[in-house]
Amino acid sequence: MADIAITELSSELRNAIAGLETTEGLEDVGVVTRIGDGVAWVHGLREAGFSEMLEIETKDGIVEAFALNLMEDEIGAVLLGSDTNVSAGNTVRLKGTTLEVPVGPELLGRVVDPLGRPLDGAGPIKTKLTGLVEREAIGVMGRKSVHEPLMTGIMAIDAMFPIGRGQRELIIGDRQTGKTAIAIDTMINQAKQNTGVVNVYVAIGQKLSKIARLVDRLKAEGVMEQTIIVATGPSDPASLLYLAPYAGTAMGEYFRDNKQHALMIYDDLTKHAVAYRQMSLLLRRPPGREAFPGDVFYLHSRLLERSAKLSDDLGAGSLTALPIIETQAGDISAYIPTNVISITDGQIFMETDLFYQGIRPAISAGLSVSRVGGAAQTKAVKSVSGHLKLGLSQYRELASFAQFGSDLDAETKSQIERGQRLTELLKQAQYQPASVWEQVASIYAVSNGHYDKVPVVKIKDAQAAMLTRLWADHKDVMRTLTKGDKPADDILKVIAKAAISSAKGFEE
Repeated sequence: MADIAITELSSELRNAIAGLETTEGLEDVGVVTRIGDGVAWVHGLREAGFSEMLEIETKDGIVEAFALNLMEDEIGAVLLGSDTNVSAGNTVRLKGTTLEVPVGPELLGRVVDPLGRPLDGAGPIKTKLTGLVEREAIGVMGRKSVHEPLMTGIMAIDAMFPIGRGQRELIIGDRQTGKTAIAIDTMINQAKQNTGVVNVYVAIGQKLSKIARLVDRLKAEGVMEQTIIVATGPSDPASLLYLAPYAGTAMGEYFRDNKQHALMIYDDLTKHAVAYRQMSLLLRRPPGREAFPGDVFYLHSRLLERSAKLSDDLGAGSLTALPIIETQAGDISAYIPTNVISITDGQIFMETDLFYQGIRPAISAGLSVSRVGGAAQTKAVKSVSGHLKLGLSQYRELASFAQFGSDLDAETKSQIERGQRLTELLKQAQYQPASVWEQVASIYAVSNGHYDKVPVVKIKDAQAAMLTRLWADHKDVMRTLTKGDKPADDILKVIAKAAISSAKGFEE
């Protein structure tokens, strides 16, 4: 019986295709031959291009899809919605456009899906412009070297692994080690320091409850007004998860191309690669390493290459990317982590062991790097943080030896004690980004030995006392320091004096 049904269906399809060939031709019209798991196979549409929009005519109306597989005699199209009403024999037409999403300032403060449809229940969004989801990256001559700092407000990053506007800095680590926390603190810092940077947060397959909590926090911190959230949940089709980062980038590019600055956060690209793998396997593409298709590197490289600092001729805007990758048991040599590490301009590695030791943010000083380096670092922070990374790395190395014996020479003991104080200083509570003057004063106080006699457990108390005193007595001087210029000697003397006096109250 099943064989008879298939034969009947095949003859119906043959008749439908023959009818189209005689009436309209198969250049810009086709027929669905089979459907399943969100993928429609279409015969015809010989004029279709990659990522072109298709309209499938069903009994309940039009269902949209986009062409992803272009083969000799058929097309693999990915549906942008449910495949419930789509069936073999449905007519498919070219829409005549590639995939576009709404862009513009009207999206600020809103939560949308990858097609720009509102998810926050705050009414429709009336934008005047649309942007291409897939777009070529700016060429070499249209770019400028990354030189403007993008302050995260996280002392460990701004001092040791500075991020510049237009840079792509990967945040990588196991699950639940504080990766998203770094991205959120960076978003909050843009509002607190009034930098004018627009945040675009792309949630790829995240729990909707997590996104709701994030929105509440951003509203409480006053950041939501300059933020766009592109949200997809675990139950959304793979096509929407695949489109989410590209759609978010198109929204961010609007600000970059209009002489403004935008920060892209992709949370996370591991789920994005998995969604693409799902679509590719359904489209019968041959699997390669770890079952990912061979072009998964191109998937992320063409996305992240769109982040850039534009040349003065193009308006000098910037799009900065903070992609997030989740590792399994700290394995950064897996396929997707190594791919994204090679595409980006550095990585911030979150170490699970540090996290459980209470060192948060749990940033590994040895495995993290910024390939832009001091070129984009605030001069004020750069002037005091020169030996910070080396000091921390040496401390971690020496500390592992020190636990085997207590008879250490005075110099080694001094290095270990200074390292312990630096480690304690770099601990930072979530949602509390530090301004430039706070970072400079704190690092200067510990690096120059003013807190050497303060017990490690009281370092944060001494730091808070010093910052309170500096702001109360030298507000104008601290405001000058926040501008980012290298501090003059008289400013450093003011900090040293406050550090010494605050240390006295906590010394043993």
